[in-house]
Amino acid sequence: MENPADCEVLVLPCADDFDPDKIFSCGQCFRWNRCTDGSYTGVALGRAVRLEKAGDCLYLYGAAQADADLWRSYFDLDRSYAAIRRQLGIDGYMRACTEYGAGIRILRQDSWEALCTFIISQCNNIPRITRIVETLCALCGAEVRLEGRAYRTFPSPEAVASLSLEALAPLRCGYRAPYILNAARTISEGRLDLSALRAGSTQQALEALCALDGVGLKVASCAALFGLQKLDVFPVDVWMKKALRAHYPAGLDPQVFGGYAGIAQQYMFHYQRLNGR
Repeated sequence: MENPADCEVLVLPCADDFDPDKIFSCGQCFRWNRCTDGSYTGVALGRAVRLEKAGDCLYLYGAAQADADLWRSYFDLDRSYAAIRRQLGIDGYMRACTEYGAGIRILRQDSWEALCTFIISQCNNIPRITRIVETLCALCGAEVRLEGRAYRTFPSPEAVASLSLEALAPLRCGYRAPYILNAARTISEGRLDLSALRAGSTQQALEALCALDGVGLKVASCAALFGLQKLDVFPVDVWMKKALRAHYPAGLDPQVFGGYAGIAQQYMFHYQRLNGR
């Protein structure tokens, strides 16, 4: 894919683990799409960019040079995932998981977007989640442009809170619609402060998120891991239950992974879902 001459290109060094195919397909995010040339277009943090990995660098087309620190943080580039993988290899199974998942990183996503998308994810598959999310963005997201094309940002909680249940009907998300609307209104009215949850303890974050209508421990754990950067959270869904039954029938205490239980979970989830054992 050729880059328009007037499109800025931000280059970020990235010698450590970074595999876009694994990062964007492992179920943590829903707004990055693979192009025919292998690059990815994504809308995140109110911006649209196209990402290409070449050698030890990331090329972000359409990203401003002034946003270098923002994107370094979003991709968690200052953390050594190679060192974490070595730490997580507590047995043969985990060594297989970390080797198979090498290149995965936990994105530092917007906290509201992570919460909303994982409310949508309940009893859902990735293609349908992606469709619902894109419909929501088209409904009330702001327009941003990249390489001559228009995209929509993820709408703010205030934008979603201003809608009615009837207005959410095009999402076709069923019983999830009232939960989305309630979460947006709770945040926009100041009854839930996601920034404060990010700064507080993991337990406080999980309790506050689980107090929302329609948010159970699994959704709260995903929102905490992917949106609040609580890397010690260990979400358990159907794929993880299969992995735990097969490899840790006597039980597994996620604390064995120290502060990186969430990263261990992503390696296990990816291995179980794609490798099937």
